[in-house]
Amino acid sequence: MPSNPAWVKALKPSGPQGSELLSQERAKSNLNIDQLADYLFTKEELAKRARILEILKSEPVFDKSQNYFRGRTTRMEAALARGKRLRQLSVKHGWDEREYFIANELISEPGPYGLHAGMFLKTLKEQGTPEQHKLFLEKAEKYEYIGCYAQTELGHGSNVRGLETTATWNPDDKTFTIHSPHLTASKWWIGSLGRTANHAVVMAQLLINGKPYGPHPFVVQIRDLKTHQPLENIHIGDIGPKFGYNTMDNGFLLFNKVKVPHANMLARFSGVDPNTSKYVRPANPSLIYGTLTYIRSTIVLQAGSTLARGVTIATRYCAVRRQFQDRDAPASEPGENQVLNYKMVQIRLLPLLAATFALHFTGRGMIALYEENQKRMAAQRPSDNSRAPGPEETSPGSDLLADLHATSCALKAYSSTVAAEGLEVCRRAMGGHGYSAFSGVGSWYADYLPTVTWEGDNYMLTQQVSRYLLKSARAVLKGNAQDNDTTRILTQYKKRQDMGAAFDVLGDDAEIVSAFAWRVSHLTFEALRHRDEEKQSWNSLLVDFWRLSTAHAQYMVVKNFYDALYTNPKTKQELDSDTVELLKKLYRLFALHTLEREASEFFSSQATTIRQITLARTKAVMNLLDEIRPHAVRLVDAWKFPDWLLDSSLGRYDGKVYEDMFHRASELNPMNSITFDPNPNSKVLFQDDQRENLRSKL
Repeated sequence: MPSNPAWVKALKPSGPQGSELLSQERAKSNLNIDQLADYLFTKEELAKRARILEILKSEPVFDKSQNYFRGRTTRMEAALARGKRLRQLSVKHGWDEREYFIANELISEPGPYGLHAGMFLKTLKEQGTPEQHKLFLEKAEKYEYIGCYAQTELGHGSNVRGLETTATWNPDDKTFTIHSPHLTASKWWIGSLGRTANHAVVMAQLLINGKPYGPHPFVVQIRDLKTHQPLENIHIGDIGPKFGYNTMDNGFLLFNKVKVPHANMLARFSGVDPNTSKYVRPANPSLIYGTLTYIRSTIVLQAGSTLARGVTIATRYCAVRRQFQDRDAPASEPGENQVLNYKMVQIRLLPLLAATFALHFTGRGMIALYEENQKRMAAQRPSDNSRAPGPEETSPGSDLLADLHATSCALKAYSSTVAAEGLEVCRRAMGGHGYSAFSGVGSWYADYLPTVTWEGDNYMLTQQVSRYLLKSARAVLKGNAQDNDTTRILTQYKKRQDMGAAFDVLGDDAEIVSAFAWRVSHLTFEALRHRDEEKQSWNSLLVDFWRLSTAHAQYMVVKNFYDALYTNPKTKQELDSDTVELLKKLYRLFALHTLEREASEFFSSQATTIRQITLARTKAVMNLLDEIRPHAVRLVDAWKFPDWLLDSSLGRYDGKVYEDMFHRASELNPMNSITFDPNPNSKVLFQDDQRENLRSKL
């Protein structure tokens, strides 16, 4: 494709240059970016990222210049080449699991080995016995076995108990028969399955002598290790293009009575005695759900980073973009106004900026709580096996994982929704250019969207949260509740219920946390009354349960944000007082903006008065926008996203947004290498086609 002529290259954007505007923005704030970044991520983590970034940038296969122009087949081809090279680099440089994750995060696209590293290896480690580690894990870690996690089916997703794939125990030859009895039993949406994996952890209904024992994991070889063709009686394929995530080969999988050895049932937690054909129950059923709880906790942490990426792009661009003149500007300032100066833009972006930090601190707190609970669970005696499966069915007085599980469900649902919806808010705040792929938000949004569905659909998860809260409330009323944060706030509410509350949410940051806790408790006992006293059906209360779970998540986010700033001694040790005060303003903005949007529940529960809610909206939030606005660009800079990761014209650190956008459109765009024949009577489509010259080296 011909380069731009010299006279075009000499053109510059009109008015103040983007680089000048961002320099001015950074000069308005005294925020120590490096200090805050070190506090958020640690020096060691940032150094790792910088080192890995340089390695990736030096490899031609990771060049991103054609990312936005490729169709699905060529994107998959590029993704496979990148995945192979990434594995080679991982071996060459001796990367650990964390470093490999950082590299994938920098590349910023799903890869064909994603589910092998993220789910297959983790499941083998967590649910396999030492003998099975030798059989499967050692080869999988060397990428001799490349696997996926086959749970979701064409007809069942969130309802895991309804899976149709069966695993029938054969006592005669001590094998299991894996079978797909219906079309809807086809495994579906399975990442890395369509074209990549040669093994799968298959979740199937265990049947012993005709009796079902629920879904269990089985390791099944699905392709020949030499030819990579599907094995006999196994049918596999890619499910086709999706809304996003199109560099991942999500696949389908059907079995026609395929036998696997006894050793292929992952048996760390449960199994079948090969001599007696008796089912061996798990010593501690709650431990089975530890991995899923951990994954949901990491989703909360990643939600903050995901949203921060969009907020970074939108904040920088809205500081560069100028539209219209401020109606009240003095005559000495006749130019167009920066879009970030408009309150309607600030009220959309700055609360999201506050949310990025709120979710980050909450994710860190959740992971720490998970690690603490896993240690306690491992030391605990086996629990009662008579209860129904699933941690949401646990007794609050016995299972330590129950509270963490419920919280992780609530926070996964809430945080991923905030991130997904927030990315769309960021896109729209950038006006027309936000719709361009070059903004870097659209593809990121499309790739992130599955998060609101996988690892538990966000609406379905709220039922598990509410079930646990109702059980905890019943335990409080009976006087036999376990001592944890949930039961404490419910107990405090019952003691003060008749007096009301009206916390000082405008004058005391700790009182904000109390108000959020009061609202959760009020909604919990209201739901309990509807369910136990009025005998309303579960289905009729699902909307109430969704609101209850959301309230619980918002309380946990506010509490974790508060604890990070006020009770964690590292905060004052590692940050200067000005930075801490700025983070406290972000805390108030997130909390009060959330409170104002959920005003009816705070008022009806008597956590606040109407006057407080009105002042929160008209005074407190508006004042906080003014106070945070000068620091906005430096605050997003603290996330330390390199331009290579963002891959965005509009979110460039140097502010040269229009120059970069024009360069991508005019000089990198393969469409401009094609000369059309527009004559409708001509059979020729293209008079000239130079696209092959732009083909990336893979």
